Amino acid sequence: MSIEVGSKLQGKVTGITNFGAFVELEAGKTGLVHISEVADNYVKDINEHLSVGDEVTVKVINVEKDGKIGLSIKKAKDKPVRQKSPKERTENFESKMNRFLKDSEDRLASLKKHTESKRGGRGARRG
Repeated sequence: MSIEVGSKLQGKVTGITNFGAFVELEAGKTGLVHISEVADNYVKDINEHLSVGDEVTVKVINVEKDGKIGLSIKKAKDKPVRQKSPKERTENFESKMNRFLKDSEDRLASLKKHTESKRGGRGARRG
């Protein structure tokens, strides 16, 4: 079986270092879960999250040409997608529209000011 980026696999923690954990995958291949890919929050001591022999679900995040496999535990977790309420969507749309209108008015005022100064502006004589 080939190991492809983006696939989720089951594995077993075979070793722990201060920078991550080695996880054995199918077909005897081993990948590394960097300490930054263990949990969503900051991990100071990886031993508080993993132990040798733990069964884990990992996501393949990269496969190097030399065969090294980069894995992530935190990206393998399915995060529930929270739907916004109709009120939240309306408020969000209204705030975006208000910001757009303000930016447009500011740009228009700036454009008018620069255009008038190039033409000579108010009170300039045309001869």
